[in-house]
Amino acid sequence: MPNSHRFPRIRRTFHLPITWVFFGAVVLLGCEGTAGHTSPVLSAPGHSGPYRVVTTTGMVTDLVRAVAGARAEIWPLMGPGVDPHLYKPTRGDVKRLLEADVVVYSGLFLEGRMSETFSQVARSGKRVFAVTDGLDRSRLRQPPEFQGHYDPHVWMDVGLWSLCADHVSQMLAEFDPDHAEEYRRNAANYQAVLKGLDDYVRRVIASIPADKRVLVTAHDAFGYFSQAYGIEVRSVQGVTTESEAGVRDVNRLVDFLVERAIPAIFVESSVNSKHVEAVVEGCAARGVKVALGGTLFSDALGPAGDYTGTYIGMIDANATRIARALGGTAPPGGYQGQLSE
Repeated sequence: MPNSHRFPRIRRTFHLPITWVFFGAVVLLGCEGTAGHTSPVLSAPGHSGPYRVVTTTGMVTDLVRAVAGARAEIWPLMGPGVDPHLYKPTRGDVKRLLEADVVVYSGLFLEGRMSETFSQVARSGKRVFAVTDGLDRSRLRQPPEFQGHYDPHVWMDVGLWSLCADHVSQMLAEFDPDHAEEYRRNAANYQAVLKGLDDYVRRVIASIPADKRVLVTAHDAFGYFSQAYGIEVRSVQGVTTESEAGVRDVNRLVDFLVERAIPAIFVESSVNSKHVEAVVEGCAARGVKVALGGTLFSDALGPAGDYTGTYIGMIDANATRIARALGGTAPPGGYQGQLSE
């Protein structure tokens, strides 16, 4: 079966050194295949133990780990607090990508600065795919400010992200058909857990008084969250953190917060907090106190080894903090009783 995965060009500029690093790594590692070889690996031959999967964001890593189980060794590229919009592959990343059997990324140009590298790895014969490839495009957001591209922050809608497990299961089954049923079973089990999480988020967000049900954050990563859980969303920056907020954006939000008497706004773990802090200061200058409602996880998970370092913990922490800060209710410890605050 030919490798039909293609990477359309986007507006960002890719720097030549990464391309040279890639080709240098091909030579040094003795990687089989050339840039013109497009036949994907369809099985896992010669693996007496786990095969190697390189993943990008923490959300993708958690999803792939849940579906692959013990069959794969997962090598994540991006750690806690890393902004995937701005991430550029290092020499070490390229080496890992070339040594992997499978490469899995989020897609929809979330990792836009890695697009050329993904394309090069795919042409070398590796199986490379995005977890969002299998989603019905009619369910994706297309914010006008993103100029024809989809909003990549799909994981903010737990139900929609859950569907990505089906595509991961399918792709791993094609790579390793001997364990196809195991991947399907793992995906179904994970989706059952995510259904409970989705119900929890829906419940605690609905507990916020209707006139205060407004989420204000650093950048527009919560559009899917807004659609899924019925909360209005405002932000200082747009869908990608590559855009820079200006004084007009800050003043616009100050006017909105003062008029609506919204009690809190939120910073994000992977985004500079300076613009959110400027909004708080602007409100204070108008005689209105707006609290910082806490740190939300938008484009990256929490610390490794912590409950928030998992996808479930990330979403649990977000929903619980939002509900409490805006006047709603949430149980002690959140969804699974594991939150420490």
